[in-house]
Amino acid sequence: MIIYGKQLFLHIIKNYKKSVKTVYLAKECDKALFSQIVGVGAPIKRVDNQKAQALAHGGNHQGFLAEVEEFEFKSIDEIKKQNFIAILYGLSDVGNIGAIVRTAHALGCGGVVIVAKNLAMEGVLRASSGAAYEANIALVEDGLSLLNELKQVGFKIYATASGGKNAHEVKFDQKVALVMGSEGEGLHKKVLAKSDEIVGIKMKNDWDSLNVSAAFAILCDRIINE
Repeated sequence: MIIYGKQLFLHIIKNYKKSVKTVYLAKECDKALFSQIVGVGAPIKRVDNQKAQALAHGGNHQGFLAEVEEFEFKSIDEIKKQNFIAILYGLSDVGNIGAIVRTAHALGCGGVVIVAKNLAMEGVLRASSGAAYEANIALVEDGLSLLNELKQVGFKIYATASGGKNAHEVKFDQKVALVMGSEGEGLHKKVLAKSDEIVGIKMKNDWDSLNVSAAFAILCDRIINE
């Protein structure tokens, strides 16, 4: 897995150096930073911008790239131990997923479950500014079975949808699973049917929606600081 971008690169070489397999540098850096990179103990390769662009698939690498071990997802059993988790159901934009993971970790949400067959984790790591390494993240394919499983261990399922009950009027349970749907399609009716309560955010100025990561931040803060 190739990661790139100076902020994520520095986060990984500082906190997860054992996961680094190879460092790729496409620019010069000062002696202090280079010494830190050498201290990782991984091979260092100098590459030109063309090679760096290829490794980053055209992304803004800022001259710092690394091949790292594949991301290790947490098990659902570990996620179940938390009292507040987010379930991202049908989201595909790694920017939004990464932003939600970063917010979840920063505000104190105990875990994030992504319902998908696969996930471009490199993009999520970058968008989360490395927070994905600190957060409890699980990946599952069968979201409906997951909801049933969570209910069996005491979670109350709160689905988000326009027209749902204003979150500021909701009394959240002790074990909360907050389900966020995609911006384009929202949540499937089968997911809504399995949920215990439908919640939303009251809008003004005749506006009908927010970016999903912004909506999550509002709801996350509401749940944690109820």
